[in-house]
Amino acid sequence: MTIKFKAGGLFPTLTLPTYQGEVIDLGKPSEDASWRLVVVYRGKHCPLCTRYLNELEAMKARFLQQGVDIVAVSADSEAQVAQHMEQLSVSFPVAYGLTIEQMQTLGVYISHPRSEQETDHPFSEPGLFVVNDQGQVQIIDISNGPFVRPDLNVLLSGIAFIRNPTNNYPIRGTYE
Repeated sequence: MTIKFKAGGLFPTLTLPTYQGEVIDLGKPSEDASWRLVVVYRGKHCPLCTRYLNELEAMKARFLQQGVDIVAVSADSEAQVAQHMEQLSVSFPVAYGLTIEQMQTLGVYISHPRSEQETDHPFSEPGLFVVNDQGQVQIIDISNGPFVRPDLNVLLSGIAFIRNPTNNYPIRGTYE
C-alpha cells in the first residue's frame, strides 16, 4: 500500500549512498542552495528517465540560480547505476538503493518489472519533490508511469514565482 504524502509536511530523513561515493540525506540541500529538487526515477532500464535526467542537467545552473540544487534517486543497485552513468551526462548526485519501505514513505507508485530484461527488482515510478528551506515539501508530483513528468521549464518558472517574496505564494494542497 502506498500512502499519500502531505503537501507542506516535512520531507522524511532518507539517507542513501550516491554513485559519487558520498552518503547523503535526500531532502537536505547542499551548501550552495537552500532548497532541493529530489527526482525519483525508475532506473537504468528506462530511456525516458535517462532523457529526463540529462535534460535536468542542462538546466542545473538555472535551478541553482533559484537556490535549488538537485539529487536523483532510484532503487537500482550500485552496479546498475554505474552502467546507467555511461548514458547520463549529469553532475548532480545520483543516489541508489531506494528500498520498498522508503518508496512507500515517499508515496510513490511501485512497479514489478515486466521481465528480467527490464530489471531484477521492484522499482519506483517517477516522483518529484521540491523541498524548501524549512524542510517542507513545497511541490509534489507523482506518476504511475514513465510518460507523465513535469515540464522542467514550467517547474523552474513556478519555483521562481514561489521564491519571489513579493508573491507571498503558500504551499498549495493543504486543505483538510
